[in-house]
Amino acid sequence: MRLIILCLSALLVLIQYPLWLGKGGWLRVWDLDKQVQQAQKKNDELKERNAKLASEVDDLKQGTGAVEERARYELGMIKQNEVFIQVLDGNSAHVRSEPTPTGSTVAVSGNMVLPAVPAINLPPTTSPSGR
Repeated sequence: MRLIILCLSALLVLIQYPLWLGKGGWLRVWDLDKQVQQAQKKNDELKERNAKLASEVDDLKQGTGAVEERARYELGMIKQNEVFIQVLDGNSAHVRSEPTPTGSTVAVSGNMVLPAVPAINLPPTTSPSGR
């Protein structure tokens, strides 16, 4: 009787080996499932990126709004007769003035460009007390 139980348990172990550790075993299936999930996640991210790029291409083909936006933010371009003001954090101490193509002078502090305001000569005022 012991010999039969020993033989049956040995056969049971031999049958279980391919199920758990073999070429098509549970551990291999689990590992492949993880790889498939990672690939699907990466594919979803790439599909989202492709959709964004496709919409950007459509914007560039259809109108000038996207082109103007890129010119402004990436190249720092401005339209003719447009005033550009960039606000900085105030740590810039170097200020210089530069002439513009229109002949007016602007004050430049780091990346900050401010149009010069022409001086206005006002007549002297008298105070309400007459002094």
